[in-house]
Amino acid sequence: MKLLLRFLGFLFAAGTILFIAGVAATAGLLWHYSKDLPDYTQLQDYEPPVMTRVHAADGSLLAEYAKERRLYLPIQAIPKLVTNAFVAAEDKNFYHHPGIDIYGIMRAGMLYVENYGSGRHPQGASTITQQVAKNFLLNNQVSFERKIKEALLALRIERTYSKQKILELYLNEIYLGFGAYGIAAASLLYFDKSVHELTIAQAAYLAGLPKGPNNYNPFRRKDEAIARRNYVIDHMVEDGFISAADGAKAEKEPLDVTVRSASPHVFAAEYFTEEVRRYLYDNYGEKKLYEGGLSVRTTLDPKLQMLARNTMVDGLVNFDEKQGYRGPVTKIEVSGDWGVKLADVKSLDDVDPWRMAVVLQVDDQSARIGLQPGRDPSGAVLKDREVGIVPLDGVKWAKPANGPSKPIQRVDQVLSVGDVIYVDPMEQQGQYRLRQIPEISGALVVMDPHTGRVLAMVGGFSFDQSQFNRATQALRQPGSSFKPIVYAAALDNGYTPSTIIMDAPIEIDMGQGGGIWTPQNYGGKFFGPSTLRFGLEESRNVMTVRLAQDIGMPLISEYAKRFGVYDELPPYLSYALGAGETTVMRMVTAYSMFDNGGRRVIPTLIDRIQDRYGHTIYKHDQRECVGCNAKEWHDQPEPTLVDKREQVIDPMTAYQITSLMEGVVQRGTGVALRALGKPIAGKTGTTNDEKDVWFIGFSPDMVCGVYLGFDKPRHIANRATGGSLAAPVVRDFLKVALADKPPIPFSVPPGIKLVRVDAKTGMRAGPGDPRVILEAFKPGTAPPDSDTVVGADTTNGVSNVQTGVPDAGNVVRTGTGGLY
Repeated sequence: MKLLLRFLGFLFAAGTILFIAGVAATAGLLWHYSKDLPDYTQLQDYEPPVMTRVHAADGSLLAEYAKERRLYLPIQAIPKLVTNAFVAAEDKNFYHHPGIDIYGIMRAGMLYVENYGSGRHPQGASTITQQVAKNFLLNNQVSFERKIKEALLALRIERTYSKQKILELYLNEIYLGFGAYGIAAASLLYFDKSVHELTIAQAAYLAGLPKGPNNYNPFRRKDEAIARRNYVIDHMVEDGFISAADGAKAEKEPLDVTVRSASPHVFAAEYFTEEVRRYLYDNYGEKKLYEGGLSVRTTLDPKLQMLARNTMVDGLVNFDEKQGYRGPVTKIEVSGDWGVKLADVKSLDDVDPWRMAVVLQVDDQSARIGLQPGRDPSGAVLKDREVGIVPLDGVKWAKPANGPSKPIQRVDQVLSVGDVIYVDPMEQQGQYRLRQIPEISGALVVMDPHTGRVLAMVGGFSFDQSQFNRATQALRQPGSSFKPIVYAAALDNGYTPSTIIMDAPIEIDMGQGGGIWTPQNYGGKFFGPSTLRFGLEESRNVMTVRLAQDIGMPLISEYAKRFGVYDELPPYLSYALGAGETTVMRMVTAYSMFDNGGRRVIPTLIDRIQDRYGHTIYKHDQRECVGCNAKEWHDQPEPTLVDKREQVIDPMTAYQITSLMEGVVQRGTGVALRALGKPIAGKTGTTNDEKDVWFIGFSPDMVCGVYLGFDKPRHIANRATGGSLAAPVVRDFLKVALADKPPIPFSVPPGIKLVRVDAKTGMRAGPGDPRVILEAFKPGTAPPDSDTVVGADTTNGVSNVQTGVPDAGNVVRTGTGGLY
């Protein structure tokens, strides 16, 4: 008995010692791993990387920029269906455990022992709180040490934060595949829905993804994805979150996943959104752009943007097709599965409704084509094969580009089996028209002249083909579209629209070995003494040179800088004809100042920018609103907007130039727009050797500028001018853009006097004069009473002018006399 008692005492003492040692060891272990735990209180101020979203003026989404596609949602904005789905899938005891799930650990341990040696993966026992600790504060290293720290942090997090806060952190941080972080971004990406619109089946599928998004890819592993979704639904039923009937119904639903593209969501806005992205990057930095959660409201009008893009493409394609067909994109072998081979050929993604196709059969009357198949989001080529017919009418335009221009009478004159081509649907179902990517390119900008807001912008034929934005990055000679700046400088300094200028041959001695420069008019004709109005309406080069020589190039250079066309313009006469290089955006901005009465406008693509908290950090409109902040109405005056913008030129001068450019449309080089039947002003521009063509036109509330030319400047075509190529593009745009707008005349500023004058002589019109126009004169000016002519000192009909500018001969380019 004594031995038994002694033995039991020994066991008790040993057990006590072992227990104390175990407690001490555990305490020491906990102290060891606790001393360098991360600071979990930082979760209180957690700011995850959030995507920047760019919207059009009407609120439609244009683009999203992010390294991690995430939209942060507070827990109050996440519906119970979604939170319940994740709790059922990841941590059924979430609302009951203190951070670690003892029963879950025991269950996982038993399963591990039970499945040992079977090759099955062990079941995880991490709670949602532990996952928050791992994702936010630790790393993914698989080790005993990390699991201990994870558990310790989970316990501390549970003591500090509510269950709702922990769920909020978890649901906004988890990676759910295809670049989506957090439930809000995943909901949009997988189903193009907000979280409030998710069905039971959709919420269950998303809740099943944290275990491994790639393991449940909806395209490559569809069966596994459905099984995982149904597993989550079963657990939602088991945990009482949904009824058995609803669960059974949800499990029968198809896996309806359509991954949403991250590209611009308004078709044809790629150049615009890329320009916005560059602005954000340059002004706010990479981190703010891709992680700062900016909300950007742009100036873009989606309807005008689509119209601008379609109008520009039509203009480029119509010209290009007149130059002939240059052949197929490439050739492929059509035996076997032609669809896979065709899918491997790079096609442009932003030329809808054009499609890439391959010629399968061809005869004299038609060609049978196979259309390029698409790919599913996993990259696999779709199995469906579409075919169509290209009839004879679809190729009649395609005369050989470098061959005789004989009519096309057979389809097999143009197409061969294996040709990879672009086609465009015709009206008759299943028939297509042959297309080709134009060689010529260009740009179009539409602006609100009162604010500088860019309403639409096209930077080329296809952003997918070339991301070079010809509206803002291409420096090209504007030709005669620069002349209104010259004439504005003259009108602002004592000249009138009726001032007479000699239109006759002129020779300019460039000095110091520069030789003699003889500027020429387009067509080689001269009209003798003519009004300043006639000089702009008919784009007379020689008259412009005489005017520039008379008022001085330094003054013109100052005006060009004032209007923002050039930062610095060399003071040489050839630059008065548009020999300097500038952009479409700058030219449209300058014309906006003519249109709005001479007020300074700063072009912008952005109305306002808000940070992730909704605070406005940028606003374009800086006008002051007096009286807008009144809390109550007490019969005070109505709020007023105070416009403190700089007056670039006299409002009366701005109207005079506008009136002259109305004449360009009614009687001059821009008559292509006369058919619109509304007050429109504008100016053409064509450069030396017909390398670039321009037209900038405007109504009282809209400015539209177009440039066409090759990226590597070369001759466009014989007789290619701004009036014949660029003006019709602007006309076609304004015809639709202004269709529902009343014909409002340009506003006449106070002080302007409209006088009836003879359109030819500029003198006061007499009774019965058939060439009468209303001309705008400032106070103190009037139509001329005599034939005073600028530049009338000629010898044998030719004026001889000294430039008076040192080294002028070193900068005048060969052939600048051809600018018109």
